[in-house]
Amino acid sequence: MAPGDTYRARALELLARAEVETYPETRAEFENLAAAFFLRLAEQAERNTKLVIEFELPPEKDSGHKPKP
Repeated sequence: MAPGDTYRARALELLARAEVETYPETRAEFENLAAAFFLRLAEQAERNTKLVIEFELPPEKDSGHKPKP
């Protein structure tokens, strides 16, 4: 399953609820929530899979103590 599929499925559920909603304001809220929140999360999840974070640890500081043999 692709990383954004769960969010897309939730967006589709909300769009299905919007289709049967009788109050226009509530219908619009379901549609907005699906598009503005869950579809954006799906897009972000896809971008995150392509993200590579690289870093280097700083060199260890000499504390003046010699390691025990």
